[in-house]
Amino acid sequence: MQPSISFLAAAIAFVVGLAIAWVWYSDWGLVGGAWRELTGVTKEHSARGGTRPFAILVASILVTSLTLTSACSIASAYFDSDSVWLALVVGGTSWLGLSMSTLAQHNGFEQKPARLTAINGAYQLTLFLGMTLAIGLLQ
Repeated sequence: MQPSISFLAAAIAFVVGLAIAWVWYSDWGLVGGAWRELTGVTKEHSARGGTRPFAILVASILVTSLTLTSACSIASAYFDSDSVWLALVVGGTSWLGLSMSTLAQHNGFEQKPARLTAINGAYQLTLFLGMTLAIGLLQ
């Protein structure tokens, strides 16, 4: 089995990633109010930020989508399996080994509240698993 990237899977994972971010952090989402409280980022701060934070969000989720799609493709070729479970393992190990470990380092040294680290870490886990689920179903 040769690695090959499904751009349809990457596109759907991108949309899933945007939806997860919106559900997680919007003011009417799962943790938007708690996140604002812990970070001190008010609605006024967000308004002054303009579209720049959203452009960064879109670009980063696009990169994450393409990277996870590539990693799932390589894992599928290596293990000769296109199992959804394998895709989820790729998402979980990517989150733990790259995303959560880095977030924990930064938040620890920046002395951010543990609750904020938990909120952002859980978001990233949900993001990685949601995106790799979509990839696994479509590859």
